Amino acid sequence: MIDRTYLREHPEEVREALDNRGADVDLDGILELDERWRELKARGDSLRHDRNRINEKIGKLVGKDNEDEREEAIERSRELKSELVEVEEEANAKKDELDRRLLEIPQIPHESVPLGVDERHNVEDRRWGFDDDHELPETVVPHYELGEDLDIIDESRGAKTTGAGFYFLKGDGARLEHALIQFMLDLHREQEYVDVFPPVPVSSESMRGTGQLPKFADDAYRLGGDNERYDDDDLWLCPTAEVPVTNMYADEILLDDDLPLKHQAYTPNFRREAGEHGTETRGIVRVHQFNKVELVNFVEPEESYDRLAGLLDEAEEVLRRLGLPYRILELCTGDLTFASAKTYDIEVWAPGDDMEDGPDEGGRWLEVSSASNFEDFQARRAGLRYRPERHESAEYLHTLNASGVALPRVMVAILEYYQNEDGTVTIPEPLRPYMDGQEVIEGHEKVGESALGAGERE
Repeated sequence: MIDRTYLREHPEEVREALDNRGADVDLDGILELDERWRELKARGDSLRHDRNRINEKIGKLVGKDNEDEREEAIERSRELKSELVEVEEEANAKKDELDRRLLEIPQIPHESVPLGVDERHNVEDRRWGFDDDHELPETVVPHYELGEDLDIIDESRGAKTTGAGFYFLKGDGARLEHALIQFMLDLHREQEYVDVFPPVPVSSESMRGTGQLPKFADDAYRLGGDNERYDDDDLWLCPTAEVPVTNMYADEILLDDDLPLKHQAYTPNFRREAGEHGTETRGIVRVHQFNKVELVNFVEPEESYDRLAGLLDEAEEVLRRLGLPYRILELCTGDLTFASAKTYDIEVWAPGDDMEDGPDEGGRWLEVSSASNFEDFQARRAGLRYRPERHESAEYLHTLNASGVALPRVMVAILEYYQNEDGTVTIPEPLRPYMDGQEVIEGHEKVGESALGAGERE
């Protein structure tokens, strides 16, 4: 949440920042609402002061021979109380509306964020992994075809049991997924992250705390549905572990000695993402359920941008150890997420589709992590504070997070980058200890009549 005092004192700076973001916010309406609320609050304080003085006067008149003056004072006290009730009711209504409207204002971008309207104006910072002697097959088979051929990805049965955008991983596909999760958790422990295994359902209050609500309600899965027994549950399926882990310390005060605090969490995640075009509607690039290891940091404000650089490097290390080529993008103002002040995207290279947006070798870039500094935006919404010294007032801390990393697209990159001419896939060396030393995925025999040819079924 934006600092209300900053908004009052720097409305033009906020207006310019929102324009740079392309955010459609009625800032004038919010400022007018804030002014009216402050007027009502001041009027209420004045009425309360006047009534206290009258009541004090009434007390002094008790037992004295001035009944008319006392009755007049009592009547005036009643009038003040009646007016005060009206003013406070309106003030509370304006405050509730103001709080709701303030939740609609996105984060102010950091001054170093490049200006731009959308993803076309993101700035490529660097690339890694394209200088080695890695050889690809003459024709790289897209992961959705290769996964079906090897019978390790089953989209049709996922759609049958749940719906479009869900899938089964089978055999070595499932084992590879488990290996990736454990590999990432072990790696980030080396980087001094403390493990957290959070609840998967999260409350609306937690969703508001990290900025998912109210803006992204349509992209999340709400629990309860038509069953009135559960209408009061007020729960959502976790869209990212950022939500429960960040809110762990909501409305608490941490100590300076606690910071920096680094947590990692594996969770399944649920989002109503839809394929935008072409092959993004095929395979596991855009799906509604996916696994992810999330990195969440709580830091002192003056340390947050140094920590952002460290956080980015910690997420990159996953791809470096797996030997997967990638690039780093600095997001422009128009492509920042709602709560972010500055974000770097990590995009892994998947060579299986000629999308014309990859390097000279073809292929395409797939975002696997966003490393973001939210400054005190989430902290204000969730009440995350720390005390610099035991005797000092509590202040809002800064929060950061990054995916460390999202699994489906890493799976895509492995299947396409490490596939062999014979249709098998070489398992990256760091993952082999988690797969009992297995070096190659050779696939499985399909089951059921659907695996037979037409002549065999007859």
